[in-house]
This record gives sequence, structure tokens and C-alpha cells, in this order.
Amino acid sequence: MTVRLNEDKSVVDAIKKGLEKTGGYCPCRVQRTEENKCVCKEFKEQIADPEFEGYCHCRLYYKSKD
Repeated sequence: MTVRLNEDKSVVDAIKKGLEKTGGYCPCRVQRTEENKCVCKEFKEQIADPEFEGYCHCRLYYKSKD
């Protein structure tokens, strides 16, 4: 398993700016809850799933099964 940043630098830059503005909360989510603090609960659960391969909700991170 490998978790890496999105290869598209413009996406990474936009999400990082959004994280700065929201105090570390996913900028793609309306609610500011601990579950939405980056790395969000949803992606942590996806990382734990050995069958999951793909991006987190905001596309900042990508998990591969390799």
C-alpha cells in the first residue's frame, strides 16, 4: 500500500490553500468537524481497506494497493 499526493500540482496547491483557510479542515466539506480534519476519517477508513484504491474526497491524496 502506498499513499501519495496527487500528481497534479495545481490540485495540490489549491487544496493546500483551502486547508490553510479552513484551519486544516477539508475545504471540500461544509461542516467543520473532527471527522473532516485532514486526513479525514473517510480516507483513513479507505486506507485501512485493503481493496480500496483511489483518491480521497478532495483528491489531495491517492492510495494505491501496490
